Amino acid sequence: MTPAKRAFDLVLALVLAFPLVPLVAGISLWILIREGRPVFYVAERMKAPGQPFMLWKFRTMTIAQNDSGVSGGDKADRITPTGRFLRRTRLDEIPQLFNILRGDISFVGPRPPLRRYVERFPALYAEVLKSRPGVTGLATLAYHRTEERLLARCRTPEETEAVYTRRCVPTKARLDLIYARNHNVCYDLRLMVATVFHRLPLRAARRRQPSADG
Repeated sequence: MTPAKRAFDLVLALVLAFPLVPLVAGISLWILIREGRPVFYVAERMKAPGQPFMLWKFRTMTIAQNDSGVSGGDKADRITPTGRFLRRTRLDEIPQLFNILRGDISFVGPRPPLRRYVERFPALYAEVLKSRPGVTGLATLAYHRTEERLLARCRTPEETEAVYTRRCVPTKARLDLIYARNHNVCYDLRLMVATVFHRLPLRAARRRQPSADG
C-alpha cells in the first residue's frame, strides 16, 4: 500500500468513525435484542499470502458449528431478518473501519479471501494480494450481483464450493488485476461513490473483461 493510499484511508476512517459511533451502537443494540449474542462476526481472512488477520462485521447469520467456505443457497436459511437488511444496505460492513484503522485492509481493493482459497490458488492470489484488500472494489461492484445469483442456486456446500472456485474466483481475480493496473486516489473515490449509489462508473464498466458470466 502506498503512503498516499494509507494516509487517505486513515484520514477518511477517522472522519467517519465519530459520526458512525451512534449508528454502530444502535445496530449493535438491535442485533442484541432481536438476535442475541454475538453481535459481531469475526473471522480469519488474508491480507497477503501468509498474512492472516481477523475481519470484523456485524453478524447476519445464525451460529453454526464448523461453518466454512463462502455463503451460497445452502446457507440462505441461516440469514436472520436483521441480517438481510444489513446485507442489502451493506451496513454489516461498518465494523471494518476497525480493520482499516489497523491497516489490515483499505477502503478500496480486492475483497480479502479465505485462507483456503489463497492456499489453493497461490499464484493467482500472489498477484491479486499485491493490492491491499478493501471493503469495496471493482470486482465487488462489477460482479457481486452475478456472484450472488450463481451461489444462490447452490443447494449443498460442495456445489457452492465448486461454483465459487470455477466461476467466481477467476473472474473476480481478473477484475482485481484490472483495478491494480489503474488504481489511484481519484479512482478509489469514484469506486467508493459508486458503492454508495450502487452504480458502477461507466469508464470502470468498460474495463471489465470478460463478461461477468464468462
